[in-house]
Amino acid sequence: MEFAAFLLRRLAWSLLVLVGLSIVIFTIARVMPGDPARMALGPRASAEQVEALQTELGLNKPFVEQYLGYVSGLVRGDLGQSLLTRRSVSDDMRASFPATLELVLITILFAFAVGVPLGVIAANWKDRWPDNAVRGVAIFSAVMPSFFIALLLQVLAGYVLQILPTTGRLPRGTDFIASPTGMLLVDSLVQGRPDVFLEALRHLLLPALALSLATMGQVARITRASMIDVSRQDYIEAARAFGIPERLRLFKYQLRPAFVPPLTIAGLEFASLIGNAFVVELIFSFDGMAAYGVRAIQQKDLNAIMGVVMVSGVFFVLVNLVIDLAVGLVDPRVRIRGART
Repeated sequence: MEFAAFLLRRLAWSLLVLVGLSIVIFTIARVMPGDPARMALGPRASAEQVEALQTELGLNKPFVEQYLGYVSGLVRGDLGQSLLTRRSVSDDMRASFPATLELVLITILFAFAVGVPLGVIAANWKDRWPDNAVRGVAIFSAVMPSFFIALLLQVLAGYVLQILPTTGRLPRGTDFIASPTGMLLVDSLVQGRPDVFLEALRHLLLPALALSLATMGQVARITRASMIDVSRQDYIEAARAFGIPERLRLFKYQLRPAFVPPLTIAGLEFASLIGNAFVVELIFSFDGMAAYGVRAIQQKDLNAIMGVVMVSGVFFVLVNLVIDLAVGLVDPRVRIRGART
């Protein structure tokens, strides 16, 4: 019963956030300077052509009517027509979003797979050289911008050492159609193409590493602080007094409650990674949603811009909802407090 109330409360808040996001992004898109119809048709288009396109896009309707029509389309999964590609934004997003999603998922996986062990090592060797080394790496990764790391990796791994590809998702001329998910790693396994899987993984390594360093450092620092805090609890002292082996105490009784704070920030990191992916995708010519969003911004393609922001917002909310539920399962105190507030 407590978990059901916790879930309903989180669902209600998630829906409220999405409604607020739709209002904000629609308002900003409509008050931006410049006429999107004029920009789509070019400076040589006549006033009649511009007015006809404004009528087609509904730009000459009252603001409230435009917003209600936009929300109606969102409910049906219709994000409008792109002025840049002349196709449905929904179709463009279905084609470009899987690449960005795959990149972000691999990035988060890599950041947590490396960051959590580093945090555990730092906490277990507190104030000694392993702890100092981990904290130094964490600080370095936090202050270095992802685009600089991307350029550095591209030069070192791609041109100096020549061990990894630096552009695209697959080598040119590869005979492969990403279906049904659009994510190359998944689809290559589904279709029984290990050669494509390995090539897709090689193309993902550099952009994922460039994106993951800042998140890895933050996860390591938070894991370290949480592990140190948990190590001071009475039940950990009792486990030491009873002679429970250090490895069992560390990974079974200490790491599980200490993992809640790093897990909590996963949703926030997901959103920040999508934002940081814009520059990284451009550097590595990685044809995903972020690169599509940059082209839309350059051409003032309002429907495409709103589509990118709304899809990012929906996945941000969904990931945070999943994280909240996961934290509630790991730590019952969270869902009990959430159900009562």
